[in-house]
Amino acid sequence: MNAPTTFSSPGIVISGSGVWTPTNIITNEELVASYNAYAEKFNSDHKAAIESGEMEEKPLSSARFIEKASGIKSRYVYTKEGILDINRMRPKFPERKEGEISNQAEIAVKAAHNAMAAAGKTAADIDVVIVSCAYTQRSYPAIAIEVQNALGIEGFGFDMLVACSAATFGLHRAYDCLASGSAKCVLSINPELVTPQVNYCDRDSHFIFGDVSTAIIMERAETCTSANSYEVLSTKALTKFSNSIRSNFGYMSRATDVDPYGWDKLFHQAGRKVFEEVSPIAAAHIANQLASLDIKPADVQRYWLHQANIHMNKMVIKQLLGKNVPAEATPTIIDRYANTASAGLIIAFHLHNDDLKKGDIGVICSFGAGYSVGSLVLQKR
Repeated sequence: MNAPTTFSSPGIVISGSGVWTPTNIITNEELVASYNAYAEKFNSDHKAAIESGEMEEKPLSSARFIEKASGIKSRYVYTKEGILDINRMRPKFPERKEGEISNQAEIAVKAAHNAMAAAGKTAADIDVVIVSCAYTQRSYPAIAIEVQNALGIEGFGFDMLVACSAATFGLHRAYDCLASGSAKCVLSINPELVTPQVNYCDRDSHFIFGDVSTAIIMERAETCTSANSYEVLSTKALTKFSNSIRSNFGYMSRATDVDPYGWDKLFHQAGRKVFEEVSPIAAAHIANQLASLDIKPADVQRYWLHQANIHMNKMVIKQLLGKNVPAEATPTIIDRYANTASAGLIIAFHLHNDDLKKGDIGVICSFGAGYSVGSLVLQKR
């Protein structure tokens, strides 16, 4: 694993953020009631095969198990229809015509408007649109170009897929565009429409994800007019290949003649292994980045960490600081949003940054599939 390079900042700032939250909520209790009904029906329908050892019995779940394992209490979803139907166990999306805006572009635009308003920017101010998320609805044309068109932005746009580090890696690319002079203002969006990739028939993963869309405006300091902005002191990225978090859905299924919707084509992970392997990588990553800036971990006022599992975040902070810290120093939104792939830390940043004072330091850090770790060190202006 090669050590990534950390660069000094040429006066680039985050000047606005935005979040779009669906109106539909599914609580742990609702999800468990549906899953348990499905599991009991499955076990009854396959009783003979289960007793002979040909199939495994579906274990039952509980709301307490979910909250204890992850810290999740509920999640927002784009559509609730179909998810709780034990004869379907997946969301139901009416297919849109090619002339209609895609679901993902639609929610991206909503988050973008909120971020643009916060930064005081119009379409004329922006020249790059980045859509970076765990899954895109289609291969092409790029969702980013569709969003660019819907917003009336001149310039260029492109999509990125970096799983749970998509938001931070998207911000890295925004930073690079600004540092190189190829852009003056970048809109980076994370329309995380994740529920279609959830296996609602799996007790260990059916509760993990929710849907949301987030957006960030990044620009050079001299054009920033926002009353609440953060200078980017450095960016840092790291990847190390692992199969412990995987989704195999893709166009190759048509050529390999396998079930395009089989269990391995949906999200699956070795949860305990991920917890044990990723936590120390993330903690060391943050420590090294801060050291390069001569900043001690204890001198950071706010850590906006990836919102996948509350226990993982506590482990990262403890490994980094050697102790637990006050809850306000590491804001948590996973309890009500669940894991929203790359967008969770942007939600945490959006909801918990107004109280910081000029000169305060904050760290945005993602960690997830790949493995991948991406971070930015920020200073309140």
